[in-house]
Amino acid sequence: METKNKNIKTFAEHLDKRHGKTGTETRTNFEIKAKSFAIGELIKEERKLANMTQEQLADKIGAKKSFISRIENGHSDIQLSTLYKLIEIGLGRKINLTIQ
Repeated sequence: METKNKNIKTFAEHLDKRHGKTGTETRTNFEIKAKSFAIGELIKEERKLANMTQEQLADKIGAKKSFISRIENGHSDIQLSTLYKLIEIGLGRKINLTIQ
C-alpha cells in the first residue's frame, strides 16, 4: 500500500506558490531573471575554460570589464548581438541554438 506525504511538493508547485502560475507577470519576471543568471553562468564558465579574465574578454569585444561582470552575475539584459559577440568573437565558440 502506497502512502503519500501531503507536505511534499513538486518543484513546479513550489514555483507556482512562490512566483505565481506560468504566464503571470510575477512568474515571467522570475523566469527572465533566472535565464539571465543561467546565461551569465555559462559565459563565466566558458571564459574560465578559455583561461581569460573578464578584462581580456571585454577587450576582445570592445566592452568594459564591468559590463562582463554584470552579465556574468545576471545583472544585465544583453542583446542577442552582444551575446553573439561574447561567444563567437570573444570566446571563439560557435552558438548552437535549440528551441523547445
